[in-house]
Amino acid sequence: MVWDTVRSAGSVSLTIHKNSPLSTAGKDRICQFPMAEEPLRQTPPPLGPSVETGEGDDGLSAFAPVRPRLFGIAYRMLGSATEAEDVVQDVWLRWQSTNRKAVENPPAYLATTTTRLCINVAQSAHTRRETYIGTWLPEPVDTSNDPGLGAERGEAIKLAVLLLLEKLSPSERAAYVLREAFDYSYEQIADILQMQEANIRQLVSRARKHIADGRRTTVSPDEQRRLLEAFVAAAQKGDMGALERLLAEDVVSYADGGGFVRAAGAPVSGRERVKAFVAAVSAYFWKGVEVEIVETNGQAALLVSRDGVPATLGTIDASAQGIDQIMWFLRPSKLAGISKSGQRLSQVK
Repeated sequence: MVWDTVRSAGSVSLTIHKNSPLSTAGKDRICQFPMAEEPLRQTPPPLGPSVETGEGDDGLSAFAPVRPRLFGIAYRMLGSATEAEDVVQDVWLRWQSTNRKAVENPPAYLATTTTRLCINVAQSAHTRRETYIGTWLPEPVDTSNDPGLGAERGEAIKLAVLLLLEKLSPSERAAYVLREAFDYSYEQIADILQMQEANIRQLVSRARKHIADGRRTTVSPDEQRRLLEAFVAAAQKGDMGALERLLAEDVVSYADGGGFVRAAGAPVSGRERVKAFVAAVSAYFWKGVEVEIVETNGQAALLVSRDGVPATLGTIDASAQGIDQIMWFLRPSKLAGISKSGQRLSQVK
């Protein structure tokens, strides 16, 4: 048995066991969801092969193969692995209560259900993030085993892009993610979002322009890692001259403590201000810590641990002008999915 369900008036409690193929957290997970009055209607665009379901099939044979894709869609739309996991579990519950024999194309049906649920969650998440303490940043995920995170293309996975996607409407975000990361046709996206194909093309075009306007052409992964390592070395040594040469003139530093950990309450902008901020923090930040390079969201990141416990994750986005963005993740819940299996850079005593 890979899950247990407890039904009560108006809701279902689901325990996903840690060894289940439905679990990504490596531990038992309990989720509670309201009962849907009726499942979302089926849309049958040819997104993938149909899956035969027999009399005794509980739906897992159709659900498990597409689960990485469903999570990849949800994560890119929501910028939160926790919320994405909840959406996927909700899709699983709905799939259980669906007349699966009437579904001609399970992958298409499941992708449609996931996208529509994400739009609903994104609308409510926007309100919650308006009251977020400090700067909200997307939740990083470990992509060392799956760089594309279930997608045909590794687009819309980097943290800088997810931060820009947060400024789009949920429908624009959905259209962009399905088109750019998962290579869905405009016709398929129109079926999923129940819009005209011409409107979908406009949504994708606006989203592309927003991303292009908000971000310079990035350097290669190898160069991004080299710049990250050089940034760490300069910060540890207090070499502000070297640090200044690495930073773009309009660099911005973000820190997300979520009100749980002390962090800069607002973004720090400009080369001189960022340099001064790093200099002030470096006086105590690097003492008694282990520093590793890990892979998150398809690029190199810095994992700082104290007494063996991850305390901070940092990463950069860079262009030909230098380091454009620095992101610091200090909220403990946003470090939960990051593996301590990277390459150690140094240990400062």
